[in-house]
Amino acid sequence: MSEARNGFAVGEHDWHSQRYVDWWIARDAGRDAERRQRLRAMLAHAAFAPTAEIAVLDVGGGYGVVSEEVFRAFPAARVTLQDYSEPMLAAARERLAQYGKRLRLVHADLFDPSWTAAVGGEFDLAVSAIAIHNLRDPAAIARCYRGIATVLKPGARFLDYDLFFDSIGGLAGHTRMLQEAGFARVDCLWQQSPAATLAAYKAGTGAAG
Repeated sequence: MSEARNGFAVGEHDWHSQRYVDWWIARDAGRDAERRQRLRAMLAHAAFAPTAEIAVLDVGGGYGVVSEEVFRAFPAARVTLQDYSEPMLAAARERLAQYGKRLRLVHADLFDPSWTAAVGGEFDLAVSAIAIHNLRDPAAIARCYRGIATVLKPGARFLDYDLFFDSIGGLAGHTRMLQEAGFARVDCLWQQSPAATLAAYKAGTGAAG
């Protein structure tokens, strides 16, 4: 059941509505401290030196909080932020303006298989937070995981902080989907059901690192 607040129904998203996205970002700010703590703990498992000049993909990056934490952890990184919502991308562009050409914003729909061509690759690291569950369909999520695997370098990591509801496979189901997508190992780094942080290692050199 959706939770109605201020005229909007949480769970029935309208990511193309500027008014809805503005409301969502303002609402999300109330969870900022907790989210950033989880994101920093997640990025500690990226296994790169702080000075590394890595290429990072932020899947469903929204208004840029995850990418912002990537830049803080890895100041020399180059980040490609993908999202489906133009209003979210506009907010990310404003939030992350200081990073200039080291940030690339890509408008692409994870339901469309061509999203992988839009973001390019190969990436040293992929990250995502509280995004992929919004696809809601396990088959679509499985396709998304396969897409992420195709744009990562061999042995690269995918770090995902998300909500793994039973209705979309639960943690065990997502672990299996990631393995079937081409990730050689999947570790649960933290869990407070339905939330969890996963680290998935693409097959190849360094995959078990």
